[in-house]
Amino acid sequence: MGPVVTVPMIRLLHAIATTAMAGVIWTVQLVIYPLFAEVGGEVFASYHADYSERITWIVGPLMIVELGSAAVLAIVAWKSGEGRLFALTGLLLVVALWLVTALVQVPQHGRLVAGFDEATIAALVAGNWIRTVLWTLRVPLAWRMVSEDGQREENRS
Repeated sequence: MGPVVTVPMIRLLHAIATTAMAGVIWTVQLVIYPLFAEVGGEVFASYHADYSERITWIVGPLMIVELGSAAVLAIVAWKSGEGRLFALTGLLLVVALWLVTALVQVPQHGRLVAGFDEATIAALVAGNWIRTVLWTLRVPLAWRMVSEDGQREENRS
């Protein structure tokens, strides 16, 4: 028999991915994006291409794990009736994050492929606050679902 994946394991994986993304997004918001403006000039296009390739290896897997686990947890909560509010709110926030990323951040990065543009960088920093706030809000929701597992386990004892 292969490994058994339980709902508490999925909740823990989800909380870890969410927390990691919150840490990444705060680093991007306060350090990486503002420093784009300092690079400037001839090296910016190359710098931005390297950044985009490297950050994708970090955020891509985390975002996929977060979305997949949020969907599974929402389905489980919907079917069981337990923890629906947190699971469905969490899934809606993840979907909002994907939409903001696809509709706001990705097009701005697309404009930066051509090279340094101060207005686009300023818009990137300003628009990223939406994602920073949403990921920050998601952290306590995700860990609340993990703590509910612990409370259910205590009640069974």
